[in-house]
Amino acid sequence: MATVAANPAAAAAAVAAAAAVTEDREPQHEELPGLDSQWRQIENGESGRERPLRAGESWFLVEKHWYKQWEAYVQGGDQDSSTFPGCINNATLFQDEINWRLKEGLVEGEDYVLLPAAAWHYLVSWYGLEHGQPPIERKVIELPNIQKVEVYPVELLLVRHNDLGKSHTVQFSHTDSIGLVLRTARERFLVEPQEDTRLWAKNSEGSLDRLYDTHITVLDAALETGQLIIMETRKKDGTWPSAQLHVMNNNMSEEDEDFKGQPGICGLTNLGNTCFMNSALQCLSNVPQLTEYFLNNCYLEELNFRNPLGMKGEIAEAYADLVKQAWSGHHRSIVPHVFKNKVGHFASQFLGYQQHDSQELLSFLLDGLHEDLNRVKKKEYVELCDAAGRPDQEVAQEAWQNHKRRNDSVIVDTFHGLFKSTLVCPDCGNVSVTFDPFCYLSVPLPISHKRVLEVFFIPMDPRRKPEQHRLVVPKKGKISDLCVALSKHTGISPERMMVADVFSHRFYKLYQLEEPLSSILDRDDIFVYEVSGRIEAIEGSREDIVVPVYLRERTPARDYNNSYYGLMLFGHPLLVSVPRDRFTWEGLYNVLMYRLSRYVTKPNSDDEDDGDEKEDDEEDKDDVPGPSTGGSLRDPEPEQAGPSSGVTNRCPFLLDNCLGTSQWPPRRRRKQLFTLQTVNSNGTSDRTTSPEEVHAQPYIAIDWEPEMKKRYYDEVEAEGYVKHDCVGYVMKKAPVRLQECIELFTTVETLEKENPWYCPSCKQHQLATKKLDLWMLPEILIIHLKRFSYTKFSREKLDTLVEFPIRDLDFSEFVIQPQNESNPELYKYDLIAVSNHYGGMRDGHYTTFACNKDSGQWHYFDDNSVSPVNENQIESKAAYVLFYQRQDVARRLLSPAGSSGAPASPACSSPPSSEFMDVN
Repeated sequence: MATVAANPAAAAAAVAAAAAVTEDREPQHEELPGLDSQWRQIENGESGRERPLRAGESWFLVEKHWYKQWEAYVQGGDQDSSTFPGCINNATLFQDEINWRLKEGLVEGEDYVLLPAAAWHYLVSWYGLEHGQPPIERKVIELPNIQKVEVYPVELLLVRHNDLGKSHTVQFSHTDSIGLVLRTARERFLVEPQEDTRLWAKNSEGSLDRLYDTHITVLDAALETGQLIIMETRKKDGTWPSAQLHVMNNNMSEEDEDFKGQPGICGLTNLGNTCFMNSALQCLSNVPQLTEYFLNNCYLEELNFRNPLGMKGEIAEAYADLVKQAWSGHHRSIVPHVFKNKVGHFASQFLGYQQHDSQELLSFLLDGLHEDLNRVKKKEYVELCDAAGRPDQEVAQEAWQNHKRRNDSVIVDTFHGLFKSTLVCPDCGNVSVTFDPFCYLSVPLPISHKRVLEVFFIPMDPRRKPEQHRLVVPKKGKISDLCVALSKHTGISPERMMVADVFSHRFYKLYQLEEPLSSILDRDDIFVYEVSGRIEAIEGSREDIVVPVYLRERTPARDYNNSYYGLMLFGHPLLVSVPRDRFTWEGLYNVLMYRLSRYVTKPNSDDEDDGDEKEDDEEDKDDVPGPSTGGSLRDPEPEQAGPSSGVTNRCPFLLDNCLGTSQWPPRRRRKQLFTLQTVNSNGTSDRTTSPEEVHAQPYIAIDWEPEMKKRYYDEVEAEGYVKHDCVGYVMKKAPVRLQECIELFTTVETLEKENPWYCPSCKQHQLATKKLDLWMLPEILIIHLKRFSYTKFSREKLDTLVEFPIRDLDFSEFVIQPQNESNPELYKYDLIAVSNHYGGMRDGHYTTFACNKDSGQWHYFDDNSVSPVNENQIESKAAYVLFYQRQDVARRLLSPAGSSGAPASPACSSPPSSEFMDVN
C-alpha cells in the first residue's frame, strides 16, 4: 500500500483525519482500563508487542521516551500519579512538521518502539495522539529467511512522459507490486480507464528500463528511493510515444495523422521477403475473440514473465502493440519492424530476410503467445496414461484435464482441440489409445499417382531429328515404365532404349531399368536413346556394343594440363551402337560418320588426296584417329568413371582384341574430319590407376579442330529437334473437396520405417497402423493444406484446387465424440480468413483474405495494400491455411453480452461450453 510521505497536501489531509480521530476519542481518566489490564494488552496479549511478526500486516512507531514514561506510569500502580504520559507525541522522530518525513538513521529500541496495529489503536483510544501528527504506519515485509518491519519505504518520483517537470513523490513498501505503482500513477495523473499505460524506470546510467512484469514487487524490480518512474500513455493510433525514439515508425504524412478508417483494415509493410509473416498476422488479427482479448487489455493480467518455455511476455506484448495499431483505425498500413525483431530474437530461423512458410510462422506465434500468456505459473509433472480398456469419454476427459493442468491460456481456450490416436501392433494385435491436444489440422491433399516427365528421344536413324515427348508415368514407377510409355509414342520396343541424365554436355547418370523414377527430378534433362545392343557386353554374345560418345573441340586455351589441353565439350552426347565386326578404329569412325551424317558434311573427292607420300607418312604419325598409344583399345589405361555416372565396372572392350593395333589409316591417306580418343565419364583424358577402375567402361571422344568443325559441322542442324504431339498435353487436375482432405487425414496409415512405435506388449519397435480421429473441436479451427511435398529426390508444390465452403462447414460426420444433436451449431463452422501462397517452391508470395469482425466485409490483404473483395473471389488454387470459426461462438460474440467487447476468454468473460472446453 502506498503511503503519503512528502506531498504536503496529502500529508495535511492525513494529519487532519488523525486529529479528528483523536478529538473524537479524547480520553477521560475514569474511562481508562486498569493499569494491569493496560500492561497485558499492550505487552503480552495476542495484540501485544511481544507477538511474532506476520508478513503484510501493519505496525506503528512510537517515540521511545513517551513509551518509557507510559511503562513507568502503568507499573507504578497509581492511576492518579503525576507520571501520567499524556497524548502520544512522536515529534522527535520527524525531520519537520510540514512533510512529516522521518529522520534518517533512527534505531529501534533507542529512538522508537514498534507496536502492532491493535496495541497502537488501544493507546490512541486511551491517551490520544498529539494534535496535527500523522500516525507512523509501516508494513512487515518478508525477505529471504527473515521478516522485518519496513521503517523506511521506497520513495519514488512519479512523472508523466509528456510532463517530466511535474513529479509526485510517493512512498511504496518493498513488498508492493509494480501494479500498485502503476495504479497509483494513473490515479495521480487522472488517466481515463480506457487508456493504456506502462512504466519506465530511469536507472543509474541515465537510460530507461521497461517495468514489464506488474506482478513483481518493488524489491524484485530493484527500485530505490529517489528513482524516477515515468508513466507512458498509448496514443490514439495504438503506438507508444517511446517507439518514435527507438525504432522505425510509420512516418505518416500530415494528411494521414488525422486519418480515420475502419478498424482492422490496415496493411503491413513488407520489410523484405516478410509477406509470409504479414499473411499469418492478418489471419490471426481477424480472429474476433483473440483480437478483443488484446484490445480490452485482458492479456495484461495473464502475462507470464517467468515461464521457461515462454519469451518473457515480449512476443505477447509485441503482438498486442501490433493489434492495437491495426485496430485503432488511424493507419492505412503499419511497419511491423519491432515484431519482426522480436520473432527473430526468439526464433533464429526467422532472422534475416529470407522467405519462409506462413504456417511455420503461425505455429511459432501461437505457441509463443500461449506460453507468454499461460495462466499456469508452475507446471506440474503429469504422467500420460494409456486407455487400458477404459471408456473413451473417461480417457478423453482425463487427457484434457491433464493438458489444462499444464497449459491454460487464451490460445488453448480458442484454438486447441483433441485427437484420438489409435495404434495397432501388426504382430500381437495390441491396441493403444491415447488422446492428444492439437492447435491446427495439417491435412494432406489427394495426390495423383501419376507424374509428367519431359524427355528427348534420340533415334538410331540419323535422318530423324531428336523428338521431345511429354510422358505420363507412375510416380512410384521404374525406369522401365518410362520406356514403356515412350514406346507407345515411338513404336520402338522398350528393350531398345537406354535412359540417361545429360548435364553440361556429358552423361551425369546412365539409368538401369529397375531404378525408381523418383530418382529423376523435374529439372533434369532426360535423354532416351534408341540402341541395338548394350553397354554390358556378354562374353560370346553377338549383340552390338553401345559406346558412350562425347563431342569436343580444340580451343586456343593456355596449356595448364597436357592430358586435356585446349579441349572443350559441346553439343549433346551420344550412345552409339557398334556391330562387333566393325569394332575397329576405322569401323568406329565410319559408324560415327553415319550417325552424324544429318549435320556433318562428308568431304568431297577433291579433299581426299593432299600431299606426297612422304608428307602422308609423317602426317599419318600425327593424325591417326586413335589414341597416341598406337590406336589399340585392347589394354586401355584405367580411368575415372565419376561417382554418379552409373557406369558398370566391367569393360566390354576386352573382347577378342576387337580394336587391335592394325595399321590404320592406309597408305593412301583419306581426309579425316576428327580424331578419336578414349576418355573417362567426365570427358577428360585423366586416367587413374586404382585396381577397381582398371575395367571401368571407357568413353569415346570425338575431337574436332576448329577449322574442320566450322567447315563440316552444322551446329544449327545439330541442335534441332521436333516436338511430338504429346508435348501439348496437360494433365488435368480435378478439384477436390475439403472434406476429402479431412477424410484422408483420418484414414488408417502404416508408420514409416524411420518412425516405428514401441509396442509395450511385444517389447520392440513395430511398424504399427495408426489412425487419427477428431474427438473435440476448438472455437477457431485452423486447417493447413499440405501443398508442399518433400521426398528424398524431389520437392513439389501441389496446385490442386481445393473447394472449401465459406459457410456451414459441417464436422459432425468427423467428430467421434457422442454429439449434442439438439445443438448442431457445435459442429458447423464459417470461414473467417485464408492465407494464400502464389508461386512455386523456390519463390512465391503470400497474401490474405479476411472477414472484418465489425463490418462482416471480406478484404484482400497484400502487404500494405488492402482492398474489398466478394466472397466468390476467395476460393483459389493459392489457398494454403484456412481459419474457421464455430457458429455457436459467432452467435455468442454477436449477442448483447458479446457485442459489449468482452472476448471469449476466462480472463474477461464466462468460459465456453464445457462440452468442448472443460474448465479446471
